[in-house]
Amino acid sequence: MGQQMADLVTQRGGIPFRAPALAEVPDLDPRAIAALVASLERKPARLAIFQTGVGTRALFNATDGLGATERFLALLQKSTVVARGPKPSGALRARKVRIDRSAADPFTTKEVLAAIGDEPLQGARVIVQRYGSANTELDRALEARGAEVVEIPTYRWSLPQDTKPLADLIGALERREIDAAAFTNAEQARNLFAVAKTMGKADALRTALNATVVASIGPVASAALRDAGVRVSLEASPPKLGALFSALEASLA
Repeated sequence: MGQQMADLVTQRGGIPFRAPALAEVPDLDPRAIAALVASLERKPARLAIFQTGVGTRALFNATDGLGATERFLALLQKSTVVARGPKPSGALRARKVRIDRSAADPFTTKEVLAAIGDEPLQGARVIVQRYGSANTELDRALEARGAEVVEIPTYRWSLPQDTKPLADLIGALERREIDAAAFTNAEQARNLFAVAKTMGKADALRTALNATVVASIGPVASAALRDAGVRVSLEASPPKLGALFSALEASLA
């Protein structure tokens, strides 16, 4: 969404400084998916949790390639299907999957667990479509209720191959040339600080960010920023780009 974000800044009269901090790398093993479908036929899942649209589409693309989509869809009919938000919901509806429970805004792990409610999970199997990194908070909460959690990796997050724009951003922040920094993913904050650490500038980056307006897309990104010692100036509500940039424009005005 980098170009769309830059366009939103330009449309509002600002000057975008693009520094991509995140790359999505495919992490889907067709053999593992085939084994999962076969194992679900032996022991169906009580819950199937879908966390992202891109991951859900990647999973179904894999079952298409294996000729296993109809079998997988039939297995989902036996499960309670939980969608984390509108993006996985859209991907599921495109495959005509019944959605039993949906997480409420702002679509964090807390809302996913609230959507699951008091569903009995002792000894039950739960499949979780993983997003860029393992959701350990969700996994541990499910396991604490006695569930057998089976994660389905679909993609993972990594640093972009070219980290020079991030280094340039750190320098610009140090020189106080940036009026606001917008984060749309928790991993962006972690990756930015990872680059700063290799430069020996983690403390300088923290100081520089705390001297500017830091805008966050939602509570998960905000938590990662606070973990890094960064003060979050504003958080979008709902967690969408339009709301983020409207709040940012109002803050700067």
